[in-house]
This record gives sequence, structure tokens and C-alpha cells, in this order.
Amino acid sequence: MTKATVNLKTTNQAMPLVGLGTWKIPKDKTAEVVEKSIRKGYRLLDCACDYGNEVEVGEGIKAAIGSGVVKREDIFVTSKLWNTFHAREHVRPAFERTLKDLGLEYLDLYLIHFPISLKYVDFNTRYPPEWLYNPETDKLPTYVDVSIRETWEAMEELVDAGLVKNIGVANFNCSLLMDLLKYARIKPAVNQVEIHPYLAQDVLVEFCHRKEIAITAYSSFGSISYLSLFDGAKDIPSLLEHEIITKIAKKHSKTPAQVLLRWANERQLAVIPKSVSDERLEQNIDLDFKLSEEDMNEIKKLDKGIRFNDPGTYFDCPIFG
Repeated sequence: MTKATVNLKTTNQAMPLVGLGTWKIPKDKTAEVVEKSIRKGYRLLDCACDYGNEVEVGEGIKAAIGSGVVKREDIFVTSKLWNTFHAREHVRPAFERTLKDLGLEYLDLYLIHFPISLKYVDFNTRYPPEWLYNPETDKLPTYVDVSIRETWEAMEELVDAGLVKNIGVANFNCSLLMDLLKYARIKPAVNQVEIHPYLAQDVLVEFCHRKEIAITAYSSFGSISYLSLFDGAKDIPSLLEHEIITKIAKKHSKTPAQVLLRWANERQLAVIPKSVSDERLEQNIDLDFKLSEEDMNEIKKLDKGIRFNDPGTYFDCPIFG
């Protein structure tokens, strides 16, 4: 079982390099999967308002703590601020809603989910708010002028209040990070971004490492999570079946998924694979093996700059353009 961690620069808190992603875990299975994952050794849980299952994640955490498997301080819980809550006056209420849903007194890490500000949606209108202000009639999101600086200063106030230990961002490129670092009183501890062999993001990874910003890589298996969301994902060969990945997996007597996760860990990237299967939950955290330089070079050949989670594709918002 992998116990590797990375120390976050802002607090020196250890963040596990392997965690459980909760995006797309069905509500009726979430509590069970979360408790089960903690029993199997997972100590990092990645959540978000937008995933719509934070209440159930909290139930799983409560069950694991209640049965004595862990104490609260043994687990590292991450959540994210949704795009509709970027205005200063909405940041803390949104955070407190997440905290209430999770049943926790504090978070270990809170991220700005996207560098995109959308029109505010009241909790009583719809929660989670999703992308569209009016899902029944709108085809595109309603964008508003709220600066990242305004949002970040409100995030810093959460740290000042003792509500969260670390703050960070997600889906930020180098230029956005450079701008943020100019004014941030509390530096971003983590940048969570899409990274897999089809999208290695070498420049961004090197920049974050140089600035001592830890990276969490999501969508480690490539297109699999986007097949129902993005028609183009169906045209891309599955990384889990790619001959280079399967060959390396056979060489190490591991699964293709384990090779993809280990590839990220070799680059000092945390990973947050989602699974509801007992077998895969165990495999995804069993990453105590090494990929050779030859293995890494072979995988490097797969980098094609293919991004699956792009608001420019879904909502005409080309933040990665």
C-alpha cells in the first residue's frame, strides 16, 4: 500500500500522493465507498460542491471515524469552490455549506475549482448550481466580472479564520499562476489539473515544482470519464488499452491503471482515481513499484496535448486557449 506523501510548502502538512476521487460516484454508493476506501488505507479524499455527493462523503467519513478506523487528523480532505460563488460575499457561505455537508469542523485543502466566474445561484434555487444559470433554457453559462484576486483574498480569510489549513487552485495555467503569485498573501499550496500520458503538461509541472506548488493530477486514465460527456473522447484510443501501457503493465505484473497512476507518482504528482470496486480500490493504492527510465520514456511518446476537461469544448469558454 502506497504511503508516499508530499509536504505542502505553505504549512508543511503532508498530503498523500494517492487518494480517492469522488467525482461520478453515485450518491447511493458514496458513503459505503468512502468508508471502505478509508478501511483499505486511503487517507486523501477529493471532493467538490459540484459533485453533488458531499453529504454522502461525510457519512462515509463519520462511519470510519466512529468505528475507530481513523481519527479526523489522519485523513486529508479536499473540496472546491464552485464558479458561481467567486464573489467575496459568497466564498465563506459556500465553504460553510461544504463543511456542513461533509460534517467536518475544518478542511485540509480548499481549491478554486475553475478560473471562471459565473452568475450567483442561491442555495435554495439549486445546489449544486452546475454550469448553466437556468438549465432549462440556457445553452451557455452566464459569466460575471469577478477577479481571481477578489476570490483569492476571500479564500485567504478562510485560512485566517482557522476553517481550512491550505488553499489552492484547479485548472490554472502558468500565466494565471504567475499573476496569482504576485499578490497572494498566502501562496497556493496545490494546483489540481488534468494530467495523463496524452496530456503530460511538462511545462506546467516544471513551473509548479519550481514555485513549490504541489500538483494533483486528475483524469489519470484519460478519456474514460468523458465518454458520456464529449463525443470526441470516443475517438481517442483508451490509455487503459494502449499497447505501450499494457506492455509495461505486463512487464511489472501490474494493471494498466496501476502503471498510469505510478507514472504520475514518479513525477511527484498526487493522483485521485475514482472506483467503486473493491479490487480496483486495492489496486489503485498498491503503487509501491518503480517504472524504469525506459518505461517513462516510452510513456512520454504518448503525449499529444489531448485535453478532455475543457470548458472551451462544452461552453465556449476557452480558458486553455
